Amino acid sequence: MMRVLLLGGTTEAGQMARALFDAGIDAVYSYAGRTKSPVPQPLPTRIGGFGGVAGLIEYLGEKKITHVIDATHPFAAGMSKNAFAACRDAGVPLIRFERAPWAAGPGDNWTLVSTIDEIPAALPDTPARVFLAIGKQQIGLFAAKPQHHYVLRLVDAPDAELPLPDVTVLLARGPFTTQGDVALMREHAITHVVAKNAGGVGARAKLDAARTLGLPVIMANRPILPGDVTAGGVAEVMAWLGHDTDRGV
Repeated sequence: MMRVLLLGGTTEAGQMARALFDAGIDAVYSYAGRTKSPVPQPLPTRIGGFGGVAGLIEYLGEKKITHVIDATHPFAAGMSKNAFAACRDAGVPLIRFERAPWAAGPGDNWTLVSTIDEIPAALPDTPARVFLAIGKQQIGLFAAKPQHHYVLRLVDAPDAELPLPDVTVLLARGPFTTQGDVALMREHAITHVVAKNAGGVGARAKLDAARTLGLPVIMANRPILPGDVTAGGVAEVMAWLGHDTDRGV
């Protein structure tokens, strides 16, 4: 009997959940728990971590999981590494749903850095107005450049005071539009855009807006993740499971 664990939290994970549900596949959707109000899914849902590799191995055995789909954010490296190690040790097949990274095109002014930690040093020393689109996990890094005004777009309000002396927090959930992000950047007189190369469609609008306004983008490259079984779309994952999106079990 097939039972799938879908590690989610992305737009692609939502698409995958719908395909699994429509195919009648027994599956569980797992959220990391970083968002207070996660998007409802058609599958049974669990929220929170597993307790590292050992905890995930225990969960796979207890729930009789036969396949794992890692559709987490490309920068959720800790979860992806734990999933790889747990599935390897437990003998459970794993596939990573890997959306294509963004690539600069005509009119883009991107500076690429290897890791998020390197972004603050790439910002100018003179005061700037920075649209900080990296989530809330690494905000503390930018305390090293307190002279800038930062505009943060977050899904949830911060639980504690932010370590930035000059900051505006905007609460919103994507997907966003280029027109909307152009208006936002004009309203806040943004001079620089900071982003992680997450890829996908839902968060690309800020990059298209930066191109429209001629703004420089400082972009962190993705971490290197283990495993070479990957898929770029729902149909590929379903084929790996031995199903397709047109027929059920």
